[in-house]
Amino acid sequence: MPRPLDIACLQLRPMPDMDAALDEALPLAREAVEGGAQMLFLPEYCGGLRSDGAAVAPPSAPEDAHPFLAAMQDFARQSGVWIHLGSVAVDGPDGRIINRGFMLSPEGAVTGRYDKIHLFDIQLSDGEVYRESDRVDPGNCAVIHDMPLARIGHTICYDLRFARLFRNLAQAGAEILACPAAFTAKTGAAHWHVLNRARAIETTRFVVSAAQVGPVPGGGATYGHSLIVDPWGTVLADGGEGPGVIAAQIDLDMIAQTVGRIPSLMNDAPFQRVQEN
Repeated sequence: MPRPLDIACLQLRPMPDMDAALDEALPLAREAVEGGAQMLFLPEYCGGLRSDGAAVAPPSAPEDAHPFLAAMQDFARQSGVWIHLGSVAVDGPDGRIINRGFMLSPEGAVTGRYDKIHLFDIQLSDGEVYRESDRVDPGNCAVIHDMPLARIGHTICYDLRFARLFRNLAQAGAEILACPAAFTAKTGAAHWHVLNRARAIETTRFVVSAAQVGPVPGGGATYGHSLIVDPWGTVLADGGEGPGVIAAQIDLDMIAQTVGRIPSLMNDAPFQRVQEN
C-alpha cells in the first residue's frame, strides 16, 4: 500500500534578529499549511543569521526562553502540523552557542533535538574564510526522530559532506534524511545539487533540504535551492533563488521499491584498513 506524505520546505532569507526571522517564516508556513502540507521543513539558523568576519553570529537565547522556537511551537499547535525546525542558535556553555535543530509535534511539543556535529571551518580563498567553531559548541550524537508519519534522520548543512553519517542514519532506519542548510553561494553552486542527490542515491532514502537564500547580514551569501530528492536521486522540487515554499507528495513505499532494485545498504562488506604498498 502507498504511504503518501505531503511535505513542504520553507526557503527563507537570513534575518538579523528573531523578530525579522519570524516575520519571514510565519507567512510562508501558513502558505504551506494552506497548500496541504502535513509536515514543514525549515532551514539552518531559521531563527536568524548574521556573520561577524569569519565567524557566525546568529541571535541566540536559552532553549527554554527562545522566542523563535516558542513561536513555531505555537504555530504547530494552532495548525496541527509537524515541524522539522532545521536549527536555531541556542545559548551554550562558556559563552558559546549550539546549532540545534528540533522536531515539533502537532501539539507544539519538542519531541527531538539534534546538535550539529560537523562545524563549517573552511578557507575558500584568502578573503573568504569561515570558522563556525569560533562560536559554536559541536554535538556528538546522530539523531533519528521516530514519529507516526515517518522516521527522520536529522543532519545540518556541512554534515552533507560526510556520507558515513547519512549511511548510518539510513541503516538505523531513517526514511527521510533532512539536511537544513545555509550553504554559501560559492560552495552551493559547485556542490549542493550533486551532494544532495548523492546522499539520496547511496542511501536509497528521501533527502529533504530546506535552505536559506540570499545575502547574510554582516557579509556573505547563501545559495538557496531547497531540495526534495527521491531515493532514485530524482529532484522532485527545487526552491530556486528566492524565498518561498516548495512542496511535494512523497510515497515512503518507494524506499522499499528502490532497495529492492539496488540493495546497497545491505551489500556492505567488511574490509581491512587501507594498505600501503
